[in-house]
Amino acid sequence: MRLLLVEDDILLADALSTKLKRVGYSVEWTTSASEALALAAQEDIHASVLDLGLPDGSGLQVLEKWRANGLNFPVLILTARGDWQDKVAGLKAGADDYLAKPFQTEELLARLNAIIRRYQGRSLATIEVGRFTLDEDRQVLQIMDGEEYSLTGTEYRLLRCLMDHPGQVFSKNQLKEQLYNLQENPGDNVIEAYILRLRKIVGAKTIVTRRGQGYTFIGQAT
Repeated sequence: MRLLLVEDDILLADALSTKLKRVGYSVEWTTSASEALALAAQEDIHASVLDLGLPDGSGLQVLEKWRANGLNFPVLILTARGDWQDKVAGLKAGADDYLAKPFQTEELLARLNAIIRRYQGRSLATIEVGRFTLDEDRQVLQIMDGEEYSLTGTEYRLLRCLMDHPGQVFSKNQLKEQLYNLQENPGDNVIEAYILRLRKIVGAKTIVTRRGQGYTFIGQAT
């Protein structure tokens, strides 16, 4: 899942980016309002953590422009301003939640995951497709027969992308965009390698290759 982090505090952004990647997000990071607008318009962003105080403009104005342009991904506002007027202004502009600095990283992750689940119409931190249940908190795949498989970070991100949209065909490039940020340069065969590893867990008939198109998760075990 691709997340846009807009934060000009480099130390904070670096720590957050590391933690977000560890729990399964592909993170694009920028320090500026102008680049935040450009990235959201050009890339397939699924959620954002947005600081209101940016060196070249207001995060609130960024949010308003996103919403005016029809970009409706979940947004968690992150700001040093703690009074209720700022909170109300952010929520009115289209934010899904609000967190004032200083904060605990675990609270940020919990709030971020919650607004994404609400956006997807889910209440629990699990994705269920057929006989398979993906536990997002533990990054574990459970199968109806009782087996459990712990996933690596990349395996988890790839499987979550496929299971989030069962039946939808994803090209290799689309999957790369959800697994890696713009600064990373994975090899041409990286998706094939991870699909092969996941098929050893879920079965070849569960993740199907559509020739010339890509891959789709149909939820049927072999």
